[in-house]
Amino acid sequence: MSTVFSKIVSGEIPSFKVAESNDYLAFLDVSPLTRGHVLVIPKQETDYIFDINDEDYMGMWVFAKIVAQGIKRVFDCRKVGIAVVGLEVAHAHIHLIPINEVSDMNFARPKLSIPAEEMTQIAEDIRSAISDVTNPTTI
Repeated sequence: MSTVFSKIVSGEIPSFKVAESNDYLAFLDVSPLTRGHVLVIPKQETDYIFDINDEDYMGMWVFAKIVAQGIKRVFDCRKVGIAVVGLEVAHAHIHLIPINEVSDMNFARPKLSIPAEEMTQIAEDIRSAISDVTNPTTI
């Protein structure tokens, strides 16, 4: 059965994309913990992140690093936190979350509701920052 993330990859469900390559996609979480909360996924549906072959696994982390550098340029945060939980959607994904405190990554706390216009602007800002970090054709 196709996951919500596979439907985002195929274009069946719209998303706020921040970066895309042939193999990976990064988009804003629609129920974020903080503004700029991004999900990085492999385009090929794999439930468990440790089932991804080594080359694709490492490629996903390099892709996530580039996206995190863009997030850090846009948001006034101490760090970009990383989480791999893997229970919410049966499709491997990395959470990249701008943080100032450890509690910013508490998944039990209420999620933000951000208007679509603001999400569009956030995605555009991150895309632009990623372009400043690297040539987007390389990711």
